[in-house]
Amino acid sequence: MPQYRLYHSPGACSLAAHIVFEELGVPYEPVRVVIAEGQNQTAAYLAINPRGRVPALAIREDQTDDGQTEQVLTELSAILIYLAQTYPAASLLPLDTLSFVRAVEWMSWLGSTMHAGGVRTVLRPDRFVSDPAAADAVKTRGKENVLIGFADIESRLHGRPWALGECYSMVDAYLLVFFRWGNRIGLPMRTDYPHYTRIMDAVRARPAVQRAISHEGIQVE
Repeated sequence: MPQYRLYHSPGACSLAAHIVFEELGVPYEPVRVVIAEGQNQTAAYLAINPRGRVPALAIREDQTDDGQTEQVLTELSAILIYLAQTYPAASLLPLDTLSFVRAVEWMSWLGSTMHAGGVRTVLRPDRFVSDPAAADAVKTRGKENVLIGFADIESRLHGRPWALGECYSMVDAYLLVFFRWGNRIGLPMRTDYPHYTRIMDAVRARPAVQRAISHEGIQVE
């Protein structure tokens, strides 16, 4: 039995964790929890993650006198940091303090400003207002926030081989999620964000990334 079960939804931010498991090559069980079908709100999944979000990572612990136990981690950044520190030889996050904190800076901003305050408001404005008449205004403002964010990403990636500099990292895998979402909401990602696109093309060329995308059955563009 694998030590890990990764609960994910196709094309959700959990794709980044899915990619990282493929990069690490450690045994794990991917479990689909399809948000579009409401599977994240079932009693069975809420017993695993009461927040009803993906990803969630179940970690099987060693056998004890009381039987087999599990820990469950939620929140993508926490899961990525856990995997990076559990498997440091893979070098998917830097080890020196400042570079590590820069990676956390990236992931915190992506998970808050770009996801919760940006893409989610475009794709699911109903989560932010109860009045359907206000949904269009939320969506419009959300798209403005996303455009500001993508301009920021493009400027930060200018002249860099990878998001953190010379080495591929989990941040690049996380950025692929937003590149895909940009395409999904109809933005001309390839023409308007050439530096972002260049790095994402390099990410997509990695066999581990291709395996994760194929397993989820999604398209990036």
